[in-house]
Amino acid sequence: EYESQLGQSGEGEWRIRGGHRLWHAPEEDLRTYQPDNSPVGFERMEDGGLRLVQPVEALTGIEKELDITPDAEGSGVTIVHRLRNRNAWAVELAAWCLSVMAPGGCAIIPLPAKISHPGSLLPGEVRDLRGFVPNQNLVLWPFTDLSDSRYRWGARYITLRQESGVARPTKIGLSHRLGWVGYLNQGQLFVKEIRFDEGPTYPDGGSNFETFTNAEMLEIESLGPLTRIAPGGFIEHRERWWIMNNIPAETTDAAIDRHIRPGVEELLDRLPAAGEK
Repeated sequence: EYESQLGQSGEGEWRIRGGHRLWHAPEEDLRTYQPDNSPVGFERMEDGGLRLVQPVEALTGIEKELDITPDAEGSGVTIVHRLRNRNAWAVELAAWCLSVMAPGGCAIIPLPAKISHPGSLLPGEVRDLRGFVPNQNLVLWPFTDLSDSRYRWGARYITLRQESGVARPTKIGLSHRLGWVGYLNQGQLFVKEIRFDEGPTYPDGGSNFETFTNAEMLEIESLGPLTRIAPGGFIEHRERWWIMNNIPAETTDAAIDRHIRPGVEELLDRLPAAGEK
């Protein structure tokens, strides 16, 4: 939350108000930063969730909806993001879902297991031809500096710290297939499901996950594939969120493997199979 912006409404320009938002990608100054500070419609759903519906954006003709449903037990929440095309013509876009984290924490991004180069094996290693083929995409923005000390480029995880004393922004994107990203802050870990489908084209050079930080906050962002939406049609993008408590403030690869990874994988194992609700 930004204290200077609380308790207001109806401004003529976009405000960063609230901890989660739904945009449509790719980012473009006029389309992306449409004000969303007017009243929204809401209704209770039969499953106990809440549906929020924003008025159609005058400039873009896009209507945004959020379905928010807490689990009956535990900390889990399901968020269904929906973008409807209210124009008289088709549009192409992707759902872009940004969770804004409070300052002082650290993003934790798991990486695929390493595969040795097939021509340079150590004793005991098995030759695996997948070692010849790239399996990760890292997308960089013009203002991103890879020497930035807020990053740690580990063997099993990338971590990115939010530091209020560092004003310059940084951002990276990934084709992320590990299913989750976390944000550790004051002993609590926010876990966000990150989905990836093979085949479709994702925005921003193939990014289904992006993270951005500056002096005020850090964002954990998931993106859906670029989709052409017919007039009256819509797309949906689902996320799952959880909170894990009493997590030590250690973000080495070994500490994440010990204190975080087992609990997160247990949560992911409970998710429905593809195609199920």
